[in-house]
Amino acid sequence: MTAPDSESLRLLVLVGELGSIGAAAAELRISQPSASKRLNRLERQLGLALLERTRQGCTPTPAGEMVCGWAREVLAHVDGLMNGVRALRAQQESKLRVAASMTVAEYLVPRWISRLREALPEVHLELDVTNSAAVAEAVRHGQADLGFIETPDPPEGVSVRYVARDRMVVIAPPGHPWAKLRRPLTPSELAATPVIVREHGSGTRETLHRALADVGATPVAPLLELRSTTAVRNAVVAGAGPAVLSTLAVASDLAEKRLVEVPVADLDLRRPLHAVWRSGLQLTGPAAALLATAMRAPD
Repeated sequence: MTAPDSESLRLLVLVGELGSIGAAAAELRISQPSASKRLNRLERQLGLALLERTRQGCTPTPAGEMVCGWAREVLAHVDGLMNGVRALRAQQESKLRVAASMTVAEYLVPRWISRLREALPEVHLELDVTNSAAVAEAVRHGQADLGFIETPDPPEGVSVRYVARDRMVVIAPPGHPWAKLRRPLTPSELAATPVIVREHGSGTRETLHRALADVGATPVAPLLELRSTTAVRNAVVAGAGPAVLSTLAVASDLAEKRLVEVPVADLDLRRPLHAVWRSGLQLTGPAAALLATAMRAPD
């Protein structure tokens, strides 16, 4: 014997309360013939006569009275379950967990969040700022609803959408020898010079290594390895040495002459920025709205 479905139990309880299959069917917005078929099927399923049908209406049999009592308890639990699920969904739909790589988090995400909150002021947003590899891991394991990365190659095991394009530049303090060059650096010169870099897993570091590899150059060991874009930028401003960073991170420094952009010949330092989310899932609610906001932003 299989367990009856909750809608059949709800129909039985209503018939017992209203005394009529027609009235119960109207309450559930189904036809009377459909209601009769469902009740007949329920009786066959349970192997019990549940209703006594007369011209005046329907009344539960003694067995039907007992089943109706049990059905009310089951339906109360089902209703409690559905109310709880609705509450959980409402809570989740008003909360958005975002993970973003350093450059995107510091220079683009705040603008996107501001626009999102204009449209959805009730959304509670949590932002985890980390490197691109950690963003992908957070998305894969369900620790973030949406991620933004800056690696040249999107990771496996996640859904990916292009958002924008970024450009990286070689920067040096004004007193550095590179700042006084009257010609572009060669990729080999850049690769042979220790520079300040981000940690492994950083999209900025991976983009530089990929660009150099594409022209047959292998970088030497770094001068310094730091865990944030801001730390790298501050080290260069302080005169520690050159680095390669996004123009988003150093635009004001270049404009105000705190740093100097050093041209490099025949080296493509452009990179795509991508949104990522858990593979197989369709973005909805605030996550879909934030992705749309990011994609509408100027490239």
